[in-house]
Amino acid sequence: MTSTASLQAPRAVVMIRPHAFRVNPQTAADNAFQSLVAATESGLAAAAFEEVSAAADRLQAEGVRVHLFDDDGRHDTPDSVFPNNWFSTHAGGQIAVYPMAMPSRRRERRPDVIELLKTEYRVQDVIDYSGLAHDGVYLEGTGAMVLDHIGRIAYTARSNRADPVALERFCTHFNFEPMVFDSADRHGRPVYHTNVLMCLATRFALVGLDLMTDPRRRAEVCQRLEDSGREVIALSPAQIAEFAANAIELSSPAGRLLALSTRAAAALTDKQRATIERSTRLVALPVPTIEQAGGSVRCMIAGIHLTRR
Repeated sequence: MTSTASLQAPRAVVMIRPHAFRVNPQTAADNAFQSLVAATESGLAAAAFEEVSAAADRLQAEGVRVHLFDDDGRHDTPDSVFPNNWFSTHAGGQIAVYPMAMPSRRRERRPDVIELLKTEYRVQDVIDYSGLAHDGVYLEGTGAMVLDHIGRIAYTARSNRADPVALERFCTHFNFEPMVFDSADRHGRPVYHTNVLMCLATRFALVGLDLMTDPRRRAEVCQRLEDSGREVIALSPAQIAEFAANAIELSSPAGRLLALSTRAAAALTDKQRATIERSTRLVALPVPTIEQAGGSVRCMIAGIHLTRR
């Protein structure tokens, strides 16, 4: 296992700890990963609070710098635990702020998060696309896009949360090449976010190839990943349903790690684990309550690709 840091794997992250977590019915229409069964169960918010607290503590113990913010719920933001959708950070000192599809999610944007980043890191520009939401144009951050920070490619599954106009603007501003493909979940609908079917690490990629509906485009995506020096680890639809691709590679003083949920880790085969562990160590975090909202560990973590002051 290498201890070398990577442009792909940030050393620091932002996480949001919710005090009023609940499953959001607004986002259920196109999110097949979401469960509404427990939407009214008492104790849901307390369980989510504890899961985020424990996950942040574990990552800190592993050597990752965690900026943990609390959401007291006063703005009615049930999905605030997933900050990677409303902003992203980029080497060279840039921050992007994104247009979110649902009104409740637009309220997740927090000036205090941006101000902390400006204080602690070198920030040159904040490019705010959030106004596009008023025109029905959405691009939900590193949920809608899985970014190759090394090869400068934005892998994007077509959906109503990844508008081509917003994608083109982002890629032009941030110097990424868009690589768009069609997908279908287990119900035949477009996958709502790319980051539930693809994870890019430095040396490997976890990909739900079977969910890419065009065989030619699937082959092109595989080729681009292999050309970037990554080993492609194909995940089955069943593994995707267990959030096995909703993971993020991070850097620590002890080497790179792959943060994912215990549910996702349990879905991996021994062979897949062995491939991953050649370059990273697995750090499994129990987040079963939060996963009911349709996202897992990757969605909970906004990586900081900025230089510290």
